Amino acid sequence: MKLQKTLPLLSLGFAPVAAHADFIDGSHAGLTLRNFYYNHDLRDTKAPAQSKIEEWAQGFIFKAQSGYTDTPIGVGVDVYAGMGLKLDSSPSRSGSELLPGFTHRLGSGRDSDPRSADQWSEGTAALKFKYSKTELKAGGLFPKNPLVYAGDSRLLPQTFEGMMLDSQEIEHFTFSLGQMRQTSYRAASHSGDMQVGNYLKVDSDRFNYLGGTWAPVPSFSLGLWGGTLEGVYTQKLLTTTKWIDLAGWRFSGTLNYTDSGQQGAAMAGKLDSRLASTLASATYGMQKFTLGYQYNAGTSAQPYLQETDLPAVGNAIQVLHFDRAQERSWQARYDLDFAGVGVPGLTAFARYVQGGNFQYAGQDGKEWERNIDVSYVIQSGPLRGASVRWRNVELQGNATGRRDENRLIVAYTLALK
Repeated sequence: MKLQKTLPLLSLGFAPVAAHADFIDGSHAGLTLRNFYYNHDLRDTKAPAQSKIEEWAQGFIFKAQSGYTDTPIGVGVDVYAGMGLKLDSSPSRSGSELLPGFTHRLGSGRDSDPRSADQWSEGTAALKFKYSKTELKAGGLFPKNPLVYAGDSRLLPQTFEGMMLDSQEIEHFTFSLGQMRQTSYRAASHSGDMQVGNYLKVDSDRFNYLGGTWAPVPSFSLGLWGGTLEGVYTQKLLTTTKWIDLAGWRFSGTLNYTDSGQQGAAMAGKLDSRLASTLASATYGMQKFTLGYQYNAGTSAQPYLQETDLPAVGNAIQVLHFDRAQERSWQARYDLDFAGVGVPGLTAFARYVQGGNFQYAGQDGKEWERNIDVSYVIQSGPLRGASVRWRNVELQGNATGRRDENRLIVAYTLALK
């Protein structure tokens, strides 16, 4: 387990500083219990044997963050440990990526055993240093920036190993740089090289990024980012957001442009992705209306770090990303907060994206995806903060066939400090 590798790091981090009040008083920890049911109907796809994927699992996610020592350069430590338990599965229904097994990566090859593991665990830790408004972390990380945004769409979260520095020394400006060396995928109990989304046979052990965001006022931000996955691709991103309030409405807009090309040894071949996306929304009371448009003007699909979320790709939704070469796609979304009708904690949205103008098997291709998402968070009592979420998706396309999927997630976080 990765946790065994981190024990010396933990002892190194805690021993010299345990006596410092700021290190202890500024700490907090929590244990999240996540129960996850996944059902995916395969009857209309091109799968050779399985008619469905259906698994149920229980996850335990422990996270602890210390404060900083009262020294010129503050020192602290963050700790993560996760465990997953299989509640229901069979070789004929595996493959949800809730648990290791099936076709998860194993070293340089793949494990074709259709059985899912009965249980698995993982753990990691990071040392952190702080001076003024600048923080450096090294070790096990959960990066959250537009080019590398750790995913959390299954039982346990995706983690990375590397280093990242974030600074807010200049007013209205944030600056970030980092290097990721390995990642632990959602259905693996070990770390490995980073795979490339849309080019899954390619991986690398070094992703460097640099970026910053300027936000002179709360209603406006402008970001510029650059990243390189060694030997595979280089990427530049421009992102901007703006909102205004008018007559009880809030109007907001986001514009992203990502330019990607091959780098170094070009292990994924020649890459040319120029992806532009925009989202415009209007919020009034309990309702929010969103429209989006996205176009990849390049001759290849956009590369990205596999299993990461893509906040700078407007039509990257639950399953599809609509980022194929030359693909154009439209999005319509409606959000509803039921607090406006006396049910606080209940929220829902419906979303539909349709894409086309791409080639598949020498023919004009089309695809669409529809999402329905309903969440409820208990507002009071002993289970305050517990949540129930139902995620439903239906999609169809030339490249994907038809897909019907349901996810039911029950979660509760116990505050330990």
